[in-house]
Amino acid sequence: MEAADYEVLSVREQLFHERVRECIISTLLFATLYILCHITLTHFKKPAEFTTVDDEDATVNKIALELCTFTLAVSLGAVLLLPFSIISNEVLLSLPRNYYIQWLNGSLIHGLWNLVFLFSNLSLIFLMPFAYFFTESEGFAGSRKGVLGRVYETVVMLMLLTLLVLGMVWVASAIVDNNKTSRESLYDFWEYYLPYLYSCISFLGVLLLLVCTPLGLARMFSVTGKLLVKPRVLEDLEEQLYCSAFEEAALTRRICSELQFFPGGMIGLAWAGAAPSSLPSDPTSCWLPLDMELLHRQVLALQTQRVLLEKRWKASAWQRNLGYPLAMLCLLLLTGLSVLIVAFHILELLIDEAAMPRGMQGASLGQVSFSKLGSFGAVIQVVLIFYLMVSSIVGFYSSPLFRGLRPRWHDTAMTQIIGNCVCLLVLSSALPVFSRTLGLTRFDLLGDFGRFNWLGNFYIVFLYNATFAGLTTLCLVKTFTAAVRAELIRAFGLDRLPLPVSGFPRASRKTQHQ
Repeated sequence: MEAADYEVLSVREQLFHERVRECIISTLLFATLYILCHITLTHFKKPAEFTTVDDEDATVNKIALELCTFTLAVSLGAVLLLPFSIISNEVLLSLPRNYYIQWLNGSLIHGLWNLVFLFSNLSLIFLMPFAYFFTESEGFAGSRKGVLGRVYETVVMLMLLTLLVLGMVWVASAIVDNNKTSRESLYDFWEYYLPYLYSCISFLGVLLLLVCTPLGLARMFSVTGKLLVKPRVLEDLEEQLYCSAFEEAALTRRICSELQFFPGGMIGLAWAGAAPSSLPSDPTSCWLPLDMELLHRQVLALQTQRVLLEKRWKASAWQRNLGYPLAMLCLLLLTGLSVLIVAFHILELLIDEAAMPRGMQGASLGQVSFSKLGSFGAVIQVVLIFYLMVSSIVGFYSSPLFRGLRPRWHDTAMTQIIGNCVCLLVLSSALPVFSRTLGLTRFDLLGDFGRFNWLGNFYIVFLYNATFAGLTTLCLVKTFTAAVRAELIRAFGLDRLPLPVSGFPRASRKTQHQ
């Protein structure tokens, strides 16, 4: 063999080793995310659905839980995608020839973007609908009962749903862009249909982030205030401890009296409000079981609340007087910085066309920093991206429309877990487009994330930035002024006055007597 042939073989061998290394790294990263998500879902699932007498239902729920774990891992990967790319660029820029980071290159980053895009499509279009139909299926009439019968019914339902969605997308494409080329391109399922459908879903996710993020930014102050110990001027923990102990004792006495007076915890709903002398001599006639489980749950909730209040009461002076003000100051600083960056980006959109979000086919990392402040600016970008994502989740679960979807510890039904995973995947997969559209980072979108048609529309991008800045400012001004006014009224005890205070609800009679 000639020297040229040996050189070609060495290049091919090196390329093969690089691909194998990228596959191993991607598998390890996804396995780590999968384990974390599995632990999380295990703590939220309802144990009764997995330990039922019917082994078939338990098996179906376990399969659906694994599909939800996969979807949640993809969601977490989509959240980490842009921050990981920004940090990788800064690391390669600072250490360009370091031997130990040779595995970190543009090919790996570009492959991760493509994998997240692929798995997001797979989860949204196939896995989550399959998991939902699988848990609700019972098998065709006349067929043999079992998991396989449910699989057949689920596959048929999924095929019908795919045809329905395909027809809707084809009609929507014909209405929006009525030309022969666009309609014929929909026949290309892999190259056009899935990216087009995902573009629509991503646009809905970006709109959902536009609504949830300002609401979450305003709610972050109250949520943080519940987690941290406030100074004594702003919070009376002794009174809260007394009220919690009093309510717990009252519920406990009620449970004991019901168990003593009604054998087996029975109460007659038909005789509610009747005098004791008029009650029937036979306690088992016309009686329905008292919901003792609800009372026990209330007692357990009060005990948990009392334990948390005791821990907060025992907090040190540093945590009480320094932690809360610093946390509020950090939240205010991050929120104000986000609004300022978006406002500056609006001005850039009017002046420079390069400020428009666009896609990048090749990941040229380690050549130039994507922040004018260098590594410090990159760290700020990463912090802001995580902060806005957390705020959007808080705003999502705080909105009246999705409040009932909020997961509960060891008490979340399987269908509710599926709904949460779908919503989190829609939000997280839209995060890179959301961050680039608002100008939080200069890192261009890689792979199919940059192929969305609406990203090149100036009016949509400009209106999106202006709406976000306006909604965030409005929510912050309203919430911050209301919170400060309410805390000052509580601190000075004006809420206990008999006269009504403007903008603050009067205290109840129970609170006034206490």
